[in-house]
Amino acid sequence: MALKHAKHTNGRNGYKKNIKKVFELKINLTPKNIFLWLFAAFIIFFIFISARDVSKLFPDKPLSTLINDVKNGEVKKIEVIDTKLLATYKDDKIYSSYKESQDSLFKLMSDAGIDPKSVEIEVKDTTGGAIWLSILSNVLPLILMVGFFLFLIRQARGAQDSLFSFGQSRAKQFSKGTPKVTFADVAGVDEAKQELAEVVDFLKNPQKYRELGARTPKGVLLVGPSGTGKTLLARALAGEANAPFFSMAGSEFMEMLVGVGASRVRDLFNTAKKNAPAIIFIDEIDAIGRVRSVGVVGGHDEREQTLNQILVEMDGFSQNENVVVIAATNRGDLLDPALLRPGRFDRRVVLDLPDMNGRKEILKIHMRGKPFVGNVDWDRVAKRTVGFSGADLENMLNEAAILAARRDKKAIEMQDIEEAATKVKLGPEKKRLQSDLDRKMTAYHEAGHAVVTHLLPHMDPVHRISIVSRGMALGFTLIPPQKDRIHETKTHLLEQIASMLGGRAAEELIFNEMTTGAANDIDQATSLAREMVIDFGMSSLGPVNFGPTMDVTEWGGRYFNEVRISPEMQGKIDHEVNAIIEKGYKQALSILKKSKDKLDLVATELIKKETLESEEFEKLMGSSKSTSVSNNP
Repeated sequence: MALKHAKHTNGRNGYKKNIKKVFELKINLTPKNIFLWLFAAFIIFFIFISARDVSKLFPDKPLSTLINDVKNGEVKKIEVIDTKLLATYKDDKIYSSYKESQDSLFKLMSDAGIDPKSVEIEVKDTTGGAIWLSILSNVLPLILMVGFFLFLIRQARGAQDSLFSFGQSRAKQFSKGTPKVTFADVAGVDEAKQELAEVVDFLKNPQKYRELGARTPKGVLLVGPSGTGKTLLARALAGEANAPFFSMAGSEFMEMLVGVGASRVRDLFNTAKKNAPAIIFIDEIDAIGRVRSVGVVGGHDEREQTLNQILVEMDGFSQNENVVVIAATNRGDLLDPALLRPGRFDRRVVLDLPDMNGRKEILKIHMRGKPFVGNVDWDRVAKRTVGFSGADLENMLNEAAILAARRDKKAIEMQDIEEAATKVKLGPEKKRLQSDLDRKMTAYHEAGHAVVTHLLPHMDPVHRISIVSRGMALGFTLIPPQKDRIHETKTHLLEQIASMLGGRAAEELIFNEMTTGAANDIDQATSLAREMVIDFGMSSLGPVNFGPTMDVTEWGGRYFNEVRISPEMQGKIDHEVNAIIEKGYKQALSILKKSKDKLDLVATELIKKETLESEEFEKLMGSSKSTSVSNNP
């Protein structure tokens, strides 16, 4: 009963709230809205008046019957409304009747021998309303027609303005109210920060450089893989520079109309010159800055016209002073040589994946606002994330925070970071239904990778082994590099191939069978072996490049030249690749045969626990990697 009462009370309160909202409704009473409301009310009123017929509200009675009733003294009052008659009887009932427009009610009553004074007669004049209705019926269509044509003219003018605005720049200007990103929010790219900091100093203190005869750099090109911080650096430059900053993507210059891209380039640079000193940032400049046609026919498309206009604006006949162009791309090899020459892009800053110290600094930036437990080993996290870009590291800590919140934790722990790092690279865990035989095959496959890797002298330590499915893989063996390698040696590459083939070797040794689970391992091993022969010259064929090369024409154009290889040489290349793969497979099989007891131990433990960390794995192997191998080359 109490529950029902509560529901009823809530319903009544909700009803009161709805009523309150209705009365709190506010109408924006601008002059335009007031005119529209009055005009609509005026039209509705006259339509209602013209359509209204009061006689239809009462029952009809023939005129002859009505005259007889008047003669018998039953009628008290008659209202005359044009041709309509409303008769009120003494019992207060009202009936309607009609007369001819040329007939007079007084004459009709006189002809019937009735004294007009015996009944009250009221005549209502409707000529004024008829006049207004006639005027409105004649004027209103004219007003509506004029308004309709004005609407069409206004729409046509708007379309015309939109058409002519195609050539205007759509660059977004940085405003001081935008949340600031400064160089303090960027880490891992110290050399690039220094280059851009000098550009800011050029714009703030130009006289210092002019006294020494130096000119402001006209352009800085940021080149690097995705996620290394090119756009972030540009945003930081906008936050640091006390100058107008215009940002535009390369694809925004292009439209379906011919000449629009070049027109937008002109408008962008003219706007920047009016606000000089200023900075222009063009993101993904490879969309419009690719190499122009070098064929016999040549090209004259919209993209080339846009590029030509950029070349002229940056360093053409008219000098471009105090306007610095910052551009970003991850395909610097595709850009036109005329765009890259000094005088247009004076500086070319290459952003690479951060090293260990850079990763530490990036982690410090993205740690802000997130609670962590005190025992997080950030040195280990930095070593664990070799090959991660700045975007990967930010995503990793965000995933760690989400995972900790899902587990109802108050702070992020090391295991959350470890799980997030694996998720970023391999994807989330998938609980697939597997038979005991499938789990056993997967366990021995991954154990084969791990044991071979551990016993090879120049391989990095195994970080984690798991038979939990992630992405398309049924399991994985994680072997992150312990340090950032600049050079790769032939010895280390051969050991990598042997490690990749350790899973297939374990399948053959234990089950005397082959499975499809090694498809990705074979693909990677074959690709690496082919690179060693074709690109790196690490075979008996000598230091010869058998792959495609990029040639440069006399006028600066670039094209890839496919090297012509004879069938005999192609056979030799295939033989060398096969020899490298065979050598790696035999090496892996030999290691597993000598350490079959360790292979069985690791596989059995994997079936029980599904995942083994580096400490658990090394405990099973009986030694750590650092004591059983020599230093990496």
